[in-house]
Amino acid sequence: MERRIGVIVNPDAGLGGRLAMKGSDGMAEIARAKGAEDRAGPRMKEALEHLNSIIELSPISWEQVNWFLPEGRMGDSWVPEKMKNLGQWNNICLTPESTSANDTIQVVHSLIEEKVELILYAGGDGTTRDIIGALEDIDSASTPILGVPAGVKMHSGSFGASPRSAAEALAAWYSGDLLIAQTEVMDLDETLYREGEWVVKMYAEAMSPGSPRWMQGSKQRIERISENEIIEALADHLGEVIEDNPETLVIWGSGGTLRTIGESIGFSITVLGIDITIGNEKKGTDLNEKQLIESIEKHKAQFKENARILTLLSPMGGQGFLIGRGNLQLSPAVIRSIGIDNILAIVTPAKLATLNSLRIDTGDQELDLEFQEKKYMKALQGYRTTRLIRISAE
Repeated sequence: MERRIGVIVNPDAGLGGRLAMKGSDGMAEIARAKGAEDRAGPRMKEALEHLNSIIELSPISWEQVNWFLPEGRMGDSWVPEKMKNLGQWNNICLTPESTSANDTIQVVHSLIEEKVELILYAGGDGTTRDIIGALEDIDSASTPILGVPAGVKMHSGSFGASPRSAAEALAAWYSGDLLIAQTEVMDLDETLYREGEWVVKMYAEAMSPGSPRWMQGSKQRIERISENEIIEALADHLGEVIEDNPETLVIWGSGGTLRTIGESIGFSITVLGIDITIGNEKKGTDLNEKQLIESIEKHKAQFKENARILTLLSPMGGQGFLIGRGNLQLSPAVIRSIGIDNILAIVTPAKLATLNSLRIDTGDQELDLEFQEKKYMKALQGYRTTRLIRISAE
């Protein structure tokens, strides 16, 4: 049976992540001028490469698939050579020299004209909004969408947990093992985000393959009864650790929990970026990938074999991502320089209630595997109280 699948890549998605720019909406040229490298295209390529490996082992034929996509960076530039003989690949338009939301919208219109049954896309929440908005405008909102996560922050439920998970979900949908379900399209106001405000709204609902295993689910803002005592206990514990080890470089991840803990100890921690402290001194605020690497290398050079690093991260409520959502400054290079064993998860009872496991999406398959091989990660949940939380294998 012939199947028709559309493919879209937003080549500007995720460019600002490692630069600590909080997003890429309207910032692509600035990000590229600062040396930002493509993120969405390589992530789509990773998904398609994994899809190809699934197909090679599948008893189900994919020979009758008709793929529809733009020529160039919005599409076929990222199709692996070994997949180009699988089914029929059809170019529907050319990628312009510079792209905008309107180009994504026009591609969606063209895909619907080709009667695609599902749209596979690489981007972030802004891309998702553009796609679902275009579908609604032409009365095609029932067309399923499946996202390869490639933005700086992704709160919508239409994304796979990783590029490989998106490929698994697509293969399961194709074989009839996954049904289509309704999910939320969320987005964060990037203008307010860059000013330090966290405002996430639900903009629409979309149809997407339904899978708790492979799909990330939508971001939840955890509503909780006062956890002041828990936060104070966490702060007391970390304060003692810092006092006992004043030469330790502490890397503070993003999020309200860590900001509150930092304030309790005496630090003004940014809620949306990555900060560093040594002893009772703050040494850097809202650092990008390059600044983090320079700070870590300087610390190691100064203290040599006695150099200690502690990275504090709080998982994203509902989704469970510890790395890969909203903290792209912690690139594979940064994480390797830190060392996996020097990462400590910080969780509260409200967060624990929403977590089955911790998800890791570093953007580097080998590094993701290193995390998965650990199987568990230590999490601080109270004063001198830790627990092990399983690391997701997806």
